[in-house]
Amino acid sequence: MTSRQPIGPYSPDQIDDFYATGQWKEVNLTDLLRLRAETHGKKVFVTDGVRSMTFAEVFAASQRLALGLHRRGLRAGDRVAVQLPNWAEFVVVTAALARIGAVMVPIMPIYRREEVGHVVVDAGIRMAFAPVGFGKFDYLPMYEDIRRDSPTLTDIVAVRAAEHEHAGLADRDILVLDALLPDAQPAQVDAEIDFRADPDELFVIVYTSGTTSAPKGCMHTFNTYAAGARALTEAFGHTENDVQFGPSPITHTTGLVTSLLLPLLVGAATHLMPSWDPKRAVEEIERYRCTAAVTATTFLQTLIAAAEEIPDADLSSLRVWTCAGSPIPAAVVQNAKKKLPGTTILSLYGRSENLCTTTCTITDDPRRAVTSDGAALPGAEVKIVGPDGLEVPRGTEGDIAYRGPSHMLGYLNNPAETAKLYTPDGFSRSGDLGVMDQDGYVRVTGRIKDIVIRGGMNISAREIEDRLAAHPDLTAVAVVGMPDERLGEKVCCFVVPREGRRAPTVEDLREFLVGQGVAIQKTPERVIAVEALPMTATGKVQKHILRDRVRAELAATGRSYR
Repeated sequence: MTSRQPIGPYSPDQIDDFYATGQWKEVNLTDLLRLRAETHGKKVFVTDGVRSMTFAEVFAASQRLALGLHRRGLRAGDRVAVQLPNWAEFVVVTAALARIGAVMVPIMPIYRREEVGHVVVDAGIRMAFAPVGFGKFDYLPMYEDIRRDSPTLTDIVAVRAAEHEHAGLADRDILVLDALLPDAQPAQVDAEIDFRADPDELFVIVYTSGTTSAPKGCMHTFNTYAAGARALTEAFGHTENDVQFGPSPITHTTGLVTSLLLPLLVGAATHLMPSWDPKRAVEEIERYRCTAAVTATTFLQTLIAAAEEIPDADLSSLRVWTCAGSPIPAAVVQNAKKKLPGTTILSLYGRSENLCTTTCTITDDPRRAVTSDGAALPGAEVKIVGPDGLEVPRGTEGDIAYRGPSHMLGYLNNPAETAKLYTPDGFSRSGDLGVMDQDGYVRVTGRIKDIVIRGGMNISAREIEDRLAAHPDLTAVAVVGMPDERLGEKVCCFVVPREGRRAPTVEDLREFLVGQGVAIQKTPERVIAVEALPMTATGKVQKHILRDRVRAELAATGRSYR
């Protein structure tokens, strides 16, 4: 009889089974990185176009940073926001926090005051790492503003600050990353930090990208994250000879798992791309001889288009490219076969709550990537359920539900929403509609939740609607997704102008929302003025009518879309 205690949704018997089958292990991130420093020490682990660090260098730097943070009073359980681009420093910071047992809370670089402020309050952030500047945005004043209103945020750490900026930052009570690395050897770190992180304790809180008006924090242990990464190494056939290409934000689930944990598990290298530029991506894949990638479908589409404009482009190193976020159009796979004949194209469906739900593998029939989003990975179970939580017959559309070793412990500060996820037999509902065939392969067919998926990013319609409800020129607003060939969907906004007021333009609404701290990627890219919104008898907006209208308008103008 087991002596274990339940962890989140997992019973003691389930936990015993995960350990017995090797899906969970008594290994934490520090153990894994220490091992790689010993076995692959001189091998380059991470590059980002500016910095290059070996496994040994990442381990040493992360241990020194852990000591510096520990000396500032950071301890196990403290929540630390990390809002960095895909830089090598992110890997060092992640490993340093894991050494202490502090909980990392990654925040995507595109987020601004509104989204970041919500995370700081909800998670009780103690410390935040941010770039001095990136993408023409100065993050530090934003964090200073948030700190003034936060009872928990005390330390702001600037990353990639030039030496001449250090004094000025100190005057603003902002720390500098480089100054937090004392000259110390790993033995000294171990002597001062007498602590080993439990792989079943809280490791990371990753926020959903907007399936509700307020993003929810998904609480994961190292084991729940590593279980998903281990399964993907098998699905994609990864070895130490691979070079993972990482343009997906490493501050979100896809990038964090596939660009950091996956290569670390097998001793492979990872090349991070801080911001997406398809032509530069072609150059970097060729330069670093990248072999694998996991991205939103739009990344592959634009890469192929860019490669077609570069006659001598050599992408022969790519052996597998996995598309996530939305189903892959058949035309994309066909184009990929022409330009990337040696590359296997796979499809994956996942979510922040449980990482990978289904995926195609390198051993699947290549046609599966076009007709499905894959099947459950070994050790996990997926089924399609109805509103009552009971499984529906194969071929019937329903809610895609998951049970397995990579599910989160729950939503932070939200037990009610956590409880709503589960079916009577412990499967977690996704809120996404899908159909399962007789072989267990799933095709995502729609969404129960009212979101727009733009290039793999979930955008809450309600969030935008709630913001625009305060617009002085509008009496009503409804947001829907409109199809887009490149991004999958874009935000379309139907507005009812106030009497005597002109309908706002796309630029007007973008300025209004950005002024409220909303990321520009969430703002409308088409505005349609109407006299009234179509409503049901109970007062609900009939969004299917609006979606049909925008599709018809796009078709009438000759716009192509998926």
